[in-house]
Amino acid sequence: MDIEKIIQELNRRFDVPLPEYYNRRIIVWYDPEKEFWDSIDDLTLDDVLILKLNEANHFDIKQQIAFSDPEQNILLYEPNVYDSSKNYEDDWLLDVKLYSEDFRADIVSMWIAETGLPDTKAMRSAVKKYKNYFSAKDRRKKIAAFKPSPQTKNALAVAIMSAIAKEKESSSENVMKAVLKAGLDTETNPILLEYDRYELKNVFWKMVATMTGYDDVDADLEGFAEHLLISAASETMPESVIAPWHMDLEYAKFAYCYGLVSEWLHDDDRDDLKKIAVIVEENGSLVRRMEQCDVGALTQIEVFPCADAVILKKIMNDISVNIIDPEQITEIAEKRRTMAWYEDYHDYYEALEQVSAMQRFLGEHHEGFHLGNAKTLWETYTKDYFRMDTAYRLYIQKADAILKDYNEMLRDAFLSMTDVVDRMYTNGFLADLSENWTAACERDLKEHGEIAGVAKQTDFYEKHIRPRDGRVYVIISDALRYEVAVSLAKTLKQETRAEVDIQAMQGLFPTITPYGMAALLPHDHLSVKKGKSGRTVVLADGMSTDANDRDAILKSANPKSTALKYSDLIGMKRAERQEQWMGMDIIYIYHDTIDEAGHSEKNIADACESAINEIKTMIQIITNSHGGTNILITSDHGFLYTRKALNESDKGESLIHQNQIIEIGRRYLLTEKGADPKYLLPVKFDRLSDDIDAFAPRENIRLRMKGAKLNFVHGGVSLQEMVVPVIDYHFLRNENKKYRDNKAMFDLKPVIITLLSVKRTISNTRFSLNFFQPDPVSSTREAATYHLTFVDSNDIPVSDTVTIIADKTDADRTRRQYRQTFRLKPIPFDNTAIYQLVITRNTGEELSRMNFTIDISQPDEDIDFF
Repeated sequence: MDIEKIIQELNRRFDVPLPEYYNRRIIVWYDPEKEFWDSIDDLTLDDVLILKLNEANHFDIKQQIAFSDPEQNILLYEPNVYDSSKNYEDDWLLDVKLYSEDFRADIVSMWIAETGLPDTKAMRSAVKKYKNYFSAKDRRKKIAAFKPSPQTKNALAVAIMSAIAKEKESSSENVMKAVLKAGLDTETNPILLEYDRYELKNVFWKMVATMTGYDDVDADLEGFAEHLLISAASETMPESVIAPWHMDLEYAKFAYCYGLVSEWLHDDDRDDLKKIAVIVEENGSLVRRMEQCDVGALTQIEVFPCADAVILKKIMNDISVNIIDPEQITEIAEKRRTMAWYEDYHDYYEALEQVSAMQRFLGEHHEGFHLGNAKTLWETYTKDYFRMDTAYRLYIQKADAILKDYNEMLRDAFLSMTDVVDRMYTNGFLADLSENWTAACERDLKEHGEIAGVAKQTDFYEKHIRPRDGRVYVIISDALRYEVAVSLAKTLKQETRAEVDIQAMQGLFPTITPYGMAALLPHDHLSVKKGKSGRTVVLADGMSTDANDRDAILKSANPKSTALKYSDLIGMKRAERQEQWMGMDIIYIYHDTIDEAGHSEKNIADACESAINEIKTMIQIITNSHGGTNILITSDHGFLYTRKALNESDKGESLIHQNQIIEIGRRYLLTEKGADPKYLLPVKFDRLSDDIDAFAPRENIRLRMKGAKLNFVHGGVSLQEMVVPVIDYHFLRNENKKYRDNKAMFDLKPVIITLLSVKRTISNTRFSLNFFQPDPVSSTREAATYHLTFVDSNDIPVSDTVTIIADKTDADRTRRQYRQTFRLKPIPFDNTAIYQLVITRNTGEELSRMNFTIDISQPDEDIDFF
């Protein structure tokens, strides 16, 4: 700095208003290099006395400052250096220096002042060492921006490395992450090249060795990444897996490595960690090593994505050879779903949960479905057996998603498992249930054409529509199977404020759209006549029930009725819908997502999910935009579906003359009077027609037909086809008395978790706590995800963060518990301070705080990596 700039700066400093109670300003100009020794004699400042110290005049200057010029502004030039380790008794001016202001004019001093660094001997030495970095103003700004400011030479080195890596916060963890993210090629890593340019490369490697224990003579980034990740995962991986690294790992550094990697696992940039982890997996043959371990020993591994792949492959292989432990599957899936890479494999785990549900169901019903009475079997299906259909549907939904993405390691195992699942559903459930149902209902169908004692679809209008006061909306979703409707009803209970009731009624045979839709219309009598092109026609009191004629039939029973298509309605604006519905009491809305998908060979499971969402949307439109409160949701028929086509049978078609067939489908046959296909089940049809006979294939057999599909079928008498749902949905407004009186029953709230463990002192860096979910998930209690972490008095995390997905539905309280393992960060803890366990919902809402004491041995605080 030239002398003119120094004068300007000094004059500026002296012109600053004095602090309270001060009558003058003393500035000590330190110049240990004596750069300005010769210039000081010629220096002049406005109204400032300049005093120059030498080895012999300290006492005289002390006297002048204290007695001769007690009110004079003074610039004291100090060229001497005092060793801070020695006694200051010889410095007559020590007290003056302590209450005065400092000034330095050397470049290092200016840099230190500009960046806010402490002006110590060690820091001055460090700044000089990195003078190439400090020579640029924009680089100095980056150091000045870090808060808190570096206070030691090590902290300064970390700050410079953080700035070069373009990190917003200065920390050794950020530096190491940034370097690894930039690439594992040591020779081309751009950040490491920059460190070398500013004499920081060796500092980086010494920091790595000190913090993580990786101290290799030929240090390279692939080796460092391997050491870091293996160290971080060492506590959760079997010894046989980490055996090759035993000699190189340093146990004392495990906590630090885990802390660094654990935070990275849950950061937004974790995909970079995944790429690194995959390289380490390949270099270390981790898949091969993990495959030699028992699946239970792998469930706690979080660092490496391949752990999920190995776990899944092992479980799927066990299932493929009929080794199925539903409890173990559920337990493993529950453990894995809170871990970092779960989302990459969530379809597999959710598919496994359905396998577990199916196997558990078969275990509960290992004696079969021999209930004898048709009505009893019907009622048991609507209360219990339908669960198997749901589990299979949800499985194939996940299977379709999985098969869209190729995974070489898992594909064959998954396909083999899917074959087992198909056999479980088809042979273990459908075959037995269908056989028993056919035997139970055969007499009723042969003699009456319907199941005795079971509500009928043909009574729908009289029972559910005509008695109602006020406007009623009827959503008829083609092929909305009963089990899908149960899922819909459950969702509506949880997501909307309403009374939701589901019932079942038997569909009209044959269970196909023309018959089911006709049954849902108002009528005194339904009849069937022969139509054209091998189809029959259903009439309601002599009127056609085709889609275009349904509005007229509704109006014949109540002029204030209308029929619309969902596909037309969903695209209308509110005013357009209002115009369509104005003055109407009965509004039929026809929806066709599942049936259309089935007949066009689209994904049935996805179509069912879409149907649920579309019906939910329509209900929101009705209740929110149009003030509707009374809604009925039903269907024309259900369906049978298997991922693999079931066997065809020519029994029926080949045993009668072709000219006797009036109409045929995969699951029904309508013939001229007198036909007798002996292997088919006769269904009395004279209530609909005097000159037509009806038959259904037994069990789940499909009739042989040209071109018709085999996977998705309906028309027959299976429970899956005949059981038609009726959801009675009554929306409750805020002013509704029933809602006000029973608000807690209708308002959906998240389940909570509470701490079971009573001990409040932590004495290990790794420890476990038990938690409890007081209420099961239900129609008024929804599942919730909670994040748990320990914090200090400043709310700074001192542990990793664990996650609990509280979604248990078990009535048994002992099955609603969670055991979670925490790891404290490798930092000093005060055993007299209060630390808190904070439980926060993933929505940001804090659930609770609990006080803890942490009493563990302290890590070394003075870490020096130079």
